[in-house]
Amino acid sequence: MATQKTPKLDKRLVTETALRLLNEVGLDGLTLRAIAKELNVQAPALYWHFKNKQALLDEMATEMYRRMVAGAELSPDATWQERLLAANRGLRAALLDYRDGAKVFSGSRFTGTDHAVHLEANLGALVEAGFELPQAVRAAFTAHLFTLGFVTEEQGMQPLPGERGEGPGIEERAARMADFPLAGAAGAQLFDRYDEGFEEGLRLVIAGIEARYAIR
Repeated sequence: MATQKTPKLDKRLVTETALRLLNEVGLDGLTLRAIAKELNVQAPALYWHFKNKQALLDEMATEMYRRMVAGAELSPDATWQERLLAANRGLRAALLDYRDGAKVFSGSRFTGTDHAVHLEANLGALVEAGFELPQAVRAAFTAHLFTLGFVTEEQGMQPLPGERGEGPGIEERAARMADFPLAGAAGAQLFDRYDEGFEEGLRLVIAGIEARYAIR
């Protein structure tokens, strides 16, 4: 009877396992011990590949980015506004694929230089449109931070698409705040209609960039 071979433990296998497990247990439950158990190895075996959990999160964020940009190409003639829209729509979609995806991405440092290809192209488009390099960096980073913050809040209410987190519903919240009708009615905008809210918010950010730097 042939014995089934255990896949070779390497950095990629650990990362893929961690990303899969993330959707089951969330970031707080994603420990090196839990990953090792999933891989049927002892936890110290993982330290050959990652010195600590943050190093693993860095690689997870990098792999999330690789998957996000795979096959996502823009026309060389795309405007800087179209580039910011596309980049941040893609980022949100990628983060929503994972429970706590925004938390994993925030504060992580990419490994390698895969991200530099698209960053260089986007900054180049901004500079060519008339931005000074510091303005281009600030514009791109501000839109990026908006997306991370938005998805962090979104995933606080909906950990995965279609999955409602704990907490009062919108109607219950409105009833509790009956003495504050405007604040109560705001719940539908704050805690629902995320697609609509993200699109409008991102366009507000881009309009603000245009107004601040007087570049169209």
